[in-house]
Amino acid sequence: MTRLYHEKLVNSTAMVKAAHENKYAIGHFNINNLEWTKAILEAAQASNTPVILGTSEGAIKYMGGPITVVGMVNGLLEELNITVPVALHLDHGQSIEMAKKCILAGYSSVMFDGSHLPYEENLAKTKELLIFANEHEISVEAEIGSIGGEEDGVVGNGELGDPTQAAEISKTGISMLAAGIGNIHGKYPEWWTSLSFDTLEELQSACKMPMVLHGGSGIPQDQVEKAISMGISKINVNTELQLAFRDATRKYIEAGKDLDDKTKGFDPRKLLNPGYQALKETFNELTEWFGCKGKA
Repeated sequence: MTRLYHEKLVNSTAMVKAAHENKYAIGHFNINNLEWTKAILEAAQASNTPVILGTSEGAIKYMGGPITVVGMVNGLLEELNITVPVALHLDHGQSIEMAKKCILAGYSSVMFDGSHLPYEENLAKTKELLIFANEHEISVEAEIGSIGGEEDGVVGNGELGDPTQAAEISKTGISMLAAGIGNIHGKYPEWWTSLSFDTLEELQSACKMPMVLHGGSGIPQDQVEKAISMGISKINVNTELQLAFRDATRKYIEAGKDLDDKTKGFDPRKLLNPGYQALKETFNELTEWFGCKGKA
């Protein structure tokens, strides 16, 4: 199969490397449909902000498959005249086969999440994927120490990353490393208090490379900023976008605007617009936190 390609998509390597060197973080925003993708791209372009569009395996299936996702993103890049750096990233790829499928479909960046496997198997599969990814100039994210919580059916027990493993896997040629530091996918429970900054310090000292904070939704701003200062160079956001979209849509419906036949408030373009605008607002707020706004 010939790899589909679009000249405007870039891999994530240069983005996260620049972020790591200059102590800010690139926002990785999960997309779920056309509204999600268009809102993030327009907000990124308007604010001159580099961005990583992320898709979980569940979201890829929901949208019809990786070729459909790539077609939508490539079309929007062209039609909206997007000039800021944009990467399309497979989030939490559970197999190297899925990662390869996304690469051939036209993704510019992939994650292989082998944290559920014995470490030696995780390392071996990461190396195997890198051979294929390097042939297509695709950036690769790896993970050690699983992230707690659940995202699209993927459940993690929340283990802290091992600095020895971080040092070894960083030498394989990956572009960025995800590791458990007390972060959780989804909404944070009431008992949660803080990231493990001691663990982050040990991991960063061991790998000396851009690190990824998964489960970025709901972490207090001061903790986010501290994590960035200590080596976090990419922050994944999903739940926060979903909640913003939900709240704005609920407000529109509770106001009865969808029942107004005169204005055709039931038209999907009107019904979904409040959520669409809320996605842009959330993007602008979070990229301010991350320090990546205006860094394209």
